[in-house]
Amino acid sequence: MYCRGVNRTDRLYALVEHLRACAPRRVSARALAARFEVSVRTIERDLAALQQGGVPIYADVGRAGGYTLDKSRTLPPLNFTPAEAVAVAISLGRAEGSPFSRSARTALQKIVAAMSAADGASARELAGRIRLLAPLEDDEPASVPAVLEEAVSTRRVVRLAYIDKDGTETERDVEPVAFTGGTHAWYLIGWCRLRGDARVFRIDRVRRAALLEETAPERSFEDITETPPNAVVRALEFI
Repeated sequence: MYCRGVNRTDRLYALVEHLRACAPRRVSARALAARFEVSVRTIERDLAALQQGGVPIYADVGRAGGYTLDKSRTLPPLNFTPAEAVAVAISLGRAEGSPFSRSARTALQKIVAAMSAADGASARELAGRIRLLAPLEDDEPASVPAVLEEAVSTRRVVRLAYIDKDGTETERDVEPVAFTGGTHAWYLIGWCRLRGDARVFRIDRVRRAALLEETAPERSFEDITETPPNAVVRALEFI
């Protein structure tokens, strides 16, 4: 049995690990509620929160139904030290405004959920003593980075409402090729059909973005000759 008074974060971690241990067997919400000494409604809220955070938990309805976790798509407890976890959190925290900001948040949730309860608590305590400076929020729609991420990931043409450096807004269809980022800004590199040429778009100047149904032609980064000013482009190291 679980102990009453355990905080929700530790319970969520324990819930994931219990489902991992039981997989592929399904466990009912009633059985989980009894194990963790909370109500069925609380367990269902916890499971919904984990699902929204990207944990692959699946439910079957009916008398023989219950919840199960896809072990092939989750991590076992990680051997991160609290300091290492916070270092990852700092890096992911600086992804705000990047095309992968949404994925960075879900990645961090998965990392914390996979740590041991003690290390997770130490990491949260250490993170509580760190502050990041960020610019004031502007009126950029929050959906823009997510739309651009999907455009590059699925290689679909995207329609942009874009404001250039002189403040002029234009609408243009772009065949996405790659992202590049520096200290102060992220850029979408693609083939602009309005100009009939390669172009680099600052993401914070994109006011609206909509995916089109059309798949963009295959283009490599080397096909794009223009790069952001005063910058040297290097590949992302992924080891």
